[in-house]
Amino acid sequence: MNVSLPEELKEYVEAQIKRGYSTPSEYVRELIREDQKRRAREKLDALLLEGLNSGESSPVDSKFWSDLKKEAFAKLETRKKTSARK
Repeated sequence: MNVSLPEELKEYVEAQIKRGYSTPSEYVRELIREDQKRRAREKLDALLLEGLNSGESSPVDSKFWSDLKKEAFAKLETRKKTSARK
């Protein structure tokens, strides 16, 4: 993949290389990784806000987790039985 940059940006990237990156590719990869992390944080923040605004809350205690695990295992067993019949 080739990327064309205006001279100003090219000089900026070259300056970053002198500050700890070995190649322009390494610098660009790091920028992309940071962008991926930022977008993942934004998505998580949006999901958390959606959850907060979704209505009345339920207490999350040891009984909640125990019941949730039981429900998940029951659904898993049902799927296994359904798959075995096919």
